[in-house]
Amino acid sequence: MFDAHVHIIDPRFPLIENEGYLPKPYTIANYRKRMARFDVDAGAVVSGSFQGTDSGFLRAALAELGPGWVGVITLHPDATDEEILDLDRAGVRALRFNLKRAAGDIVALTMQALRAHELAGWHVELYIDGSMLGSLEPVISKLPALSIDHMGMSDECLPYLLNLVDRGAKVKASGFGRVAMDVGVALRRIHAVNPEALMFGSDLPGTRAGRPFRDRDIELIADAVGADAYRVFEDNARALYRLPVKVRPAHQEPPTLRLNRRDLPKLAPGDTLPLPVIDK
Repeated sequence: MFDAHVHIIDPRFPLIENEGYLPKPYTIANYRKRMARFDVDAGAVVSGSFQGTDSGFLRAALAELGPGWVGVITLHPDATDEEILDLDRAGVRALRFNLKRAAGDIVALTMQALRAHELAGWHVELYIDGSMLGSLEPVISKLPALSIDHMGMSDECLPYLLNLVDRGAKVKASGFGRVAMDVGVALRRIHAVNPEALMFGSDLPGTRAGRPFRDRDIELIADAVGADAYRVFEDNARALYRLPVKVRPAHQEPPTLRLNRRDLPKLAPGDTLPLPVIDK
């Protein structure tokens, strides 16, 4: 499984208060423990608003997580071409524009995105309130490669989001505790427009979300996309982040998620049936 949206909050690196908020530490060990029941072997570590343009935590996280993991960074406006290329060598594969938590000059950001794409093939990941998506769609649609965080956040933005999906934009099936929308309906509509659009993300640890990731979010996604689950949980993200796509035989069904015995539902005594008596 590829987790396309993870925040690592390493206390060894500086944090910046954002809107009066500072998150608690959330380490790689915390993440691995939380996702132990799932076969996550790759993913994307995403820079949060409270990490500013610092790249130290991201470099450290990617080095520890190893092959298959990539980074998404908020880049300083004055970053040089060599800095972008150096970050690319460290495993960074995308820019993040956080217009939900901070104001930004969309023209300057667009120019930065075009430069990073030309230099290193990076795409843009956009965290934006649904109410803004419609007004910015004419500019956003000119970006060479784009992913939208948390399904655009609200039902209000869905028509604009679907237009972008039809033009090739990717969408993170993540942050279900942040959104104001019928998640199941939104997933189905996005998937119907382009089966290569949706990418699963846990959004752990879920800072400032109404609720963090729940295991049953996996089932919600799987129910919405049916036999294309392997795309949403693996292949779509690997293609966007320019990683090798796992080859599976044509007859092979999507892999079943591992389930530990302790996670099986417990039956009440009255729910069990005795074995029948067989006369010899």
